[in-house]
Order: sequence, then C-alpha cells, then structure tokens
Amino acid sequence: MREFEFLDTHTLLDFHNALQDELEFDKSQMASFFIATDNWEKEEEFTLLDMGTGSPTMESAVLEETIFRENQKLLYIFDFFNERSLFIEYIGEAKEIAGNDYPYCTSAKGAPPKQVVFGSKLSRKPFNNIVVSEDDYEEDIDDLYLDEDDEDALSGFGTIDGIGDEEE
Repeated sequence: MREFEFLDTHTLLDFHNALQDELEFDKSQMASFFIATDNWEKEEEFTLLDMGTGSPTMESAVLEETIFRENQKLLYIFDFFNERSLFIEYIGEAKEIAGNDYPYCTSAKGAPPKQVVFGSKLSRKPFNNIVVSEDDYEEDIDDLYLDEDDEDALSGFGTIDGIGDEEE
C-alpha cells in the first residue's frame, strides 16, 4: 500500500511518474488510468500516449478536474497482458506544506508488485531468474542435428529421388 500527496494542479502523468519511481517500474512500459465505479468497473480511460482513439492522455488530465469526489476510484493498469492493476482511491485533501516537493509518497507498506509477469493467469510466476549454463546449452544444440546414430531411426523413410516426378 502506498499513499501519495499531490497538488491539485498535477496531472495523471505526474501521478504515473510518481508511481513508476516509487515502485521502481520500467518507464518504457505502457500504462493507463481508468476512472472506476464504486465496484471497480472501468469507465473513462486516460492513456500514457495519444493512441488516436479519442481517449484523453494522462498529460491532459489535471487532478482537480479528474478526481471530482471523495472516495473517487481509479484503476492503474500496468500489465496489459495479464490485466494487472493498482486500485487507487482518493481519500481527501491535505494542507500543502511549504518546502515539500510534490508529488511524493507519504507512506509505504509492503513490497511492490512485479511490473510484468509471464505465463498464464494460473501460474503467474515472475520471469526474472533464468540461468543457462554453457554445458547444458551445447548439449541441447547437439541434439538438434542428425548424426550416424540416427540412421537406423530414419531407414523407413526412403530417399527423395523421384519426388515430384508423378505429377509431371
């Protein structure tokens, strides 16, 4: 769980960047915010880039114009392949403190989620610990080619002589 403070003049892009920094996500990945209903159903989308679909961008969405009520819910989709998102809720206003750099994270509890997960929704294992040793690699490559030990297994296939002669 994370709590952030923003100025009302900040945009969803500022919020996106604060989330990316705080969670140590790769900023080259796509993401979107959605206004959500009280049941967390997606409504209006705010995209990171102009996708040409008519959806507003994060940069154009000023917080004071986008978050219009207390307990306003937003979904932040950060893994489109597995539909993984952060559930965000506006909990109220705080007084601006002179000298603070906004936006900033005021509270952080727990480990952040992995940004990208590979595999099915059932297996969801992080894809970040793969080790390939050279010995295993060379053995696997050798198995891809035929050698004299494979001749007995291929004896029933015959030759390629005469292929295509029947149709001419």
